[in-house]
Amino acid sequence: MKKIVFHMDLDNTIIYTEKHMLNADKQCVERYEGREFSFVTPKTYELLQKITKQVIMVPTTTRTIQQYNRIDLKVGTLSYALVCNGGVLLVDGKEDEVWYEQSLRRICRSKKELIQAMEFLEKDKRRTFELRFIRELFVFTKCEEPMVVAEELKELLDMEVVDVFLNGAKIYVLPKNLSKGDAVCRFREYVGADYVIAAGDSDFDISMLESSDLGIAPYDLSNRYRFSDNVKCLTDQVLYADALLEYVYRIINTIC
Repeated sequence: MKKIVFHMDLDNTIIYTEKHMLNADKQCVERYEGREFSFVTPKTYELLQKITKQVIMVPTTTRTIQQYNRIDLKVGTLSYALVCNGGVLLVDGKEDEVWYEQSLRRICRSKKELIQAMEFLEKDKRRTFELRFIRELFVFTKCEEPMVVAEELKELLDMEVVDVFLNGAKIYVLPKNLSKGDAVCRFREYVGADYVIAAGDSDFDISMLESSDLGIAPYDLSNRYRFSDNVKCLTDQVLYADALLEYVYRIINTIC
């Protein structure tokens, strides 16, 4: 039997906050500061239960360990998770120290640019949130006028070795080789995968989709990026989480 790995982004790919207006029968999978924060649909929950039994399912997220640990998909402890944009690997819930040390070595060429980004953002009066150097892997904060701040960072930094990403008011500065795509390639070798599927919804996920044997993207992302032939773009007529898991379930049963 083929060893199939399924990398899945979490936020807005599998789980959703209240603002997405899911049906009343949604199930809470994350609590934050004492309140229900993230949810899945019953269909997503049912499909996750089935898929978990057939493949190596690997949440692959920019969330930190602490943020990831708030989530309970109700499928038991997954054997693996890639957090901090792939810089940290969890095995049965515990951090793989070798993987992390390898991640730090891989980004050494980007360290100067990360420090320069921090110095710039530390002084910037448009910053509205604390400045975080996440596990010394990448820089994160929130700003007013995020698009303007991002453009200024791109002019300041060597974009050959780092990327600047936006998500609303959130700004990230990440090493080029601390991408989800890089993590997918490393993990393929780590477990000896025969076939890799990946699903995501944002710019963070593009490298992951392109690095897999089968990538799955929502329709709106395909409008902004021209994907390779290995990426399947789904219709926007059905909730993305439900549609992608139905598709993955069909594919893995075909492969198996």
